[in-house]
Amino acid sequence: MADVLVGAGLATLLIDLLTRQEEIVDIQTAELRFDIRLLAERLGDVTDWLTDQAATATIPIGYFGASTGAAAALIAAADRPQTVRAIVSRGGRPDLATAVLPRITQPTLLIVGGADDVVIDLNRQALDALAGTKQLVIVPGATHLFEEPGALEQVASLAREWFSRFLSS
Repeated sequence: MADVLVGAGLATLLIDLLTRQEEIVDIQTAELRFDIRLLAERLGDVTDWLTDQAATATIPIGYFGASTGAAAALIAAADRPQTVRAIVSRGGRPDLATAVLPRITQPTLLIVGGADDVVIDLNRQALDALAGTKQLVIVPGATHLFEEPGALEQVASLAREWFSRFLSS
């Protein structure tokens, strides 16, 4: 994903929203990955830090999130409407951010696998609730993790086009 975005002239930053110790706990309990407020706060803290650094203060910011990380990205973006300029969700769980969806005015692309019926329905509901420019793209035959041949490449291409469109203006 990062290679495709960098190839389009976009800077990337991969962020683990859980510490190593928290990941160990989460593997056993699966509870921290659903602590969306915690994840959103950490993403927001990183965003605020980036905007405070001279080297990155003027770089337009977009969020790419997958699964529960997409819900965290939606919440953090809703809290930073002037800072975050575009959002891409891959197999996201927008139902975990339902309360903030009407506040999101940033262009938002929801990408879902065509074989992920439950998440398709959740994303269709989110699409209706989002306030700004929005689009839902279903990748035919892809499952939740987009492990099928060519599926992640399609996601990367869609994300590149979305971010190039909305972060360069």
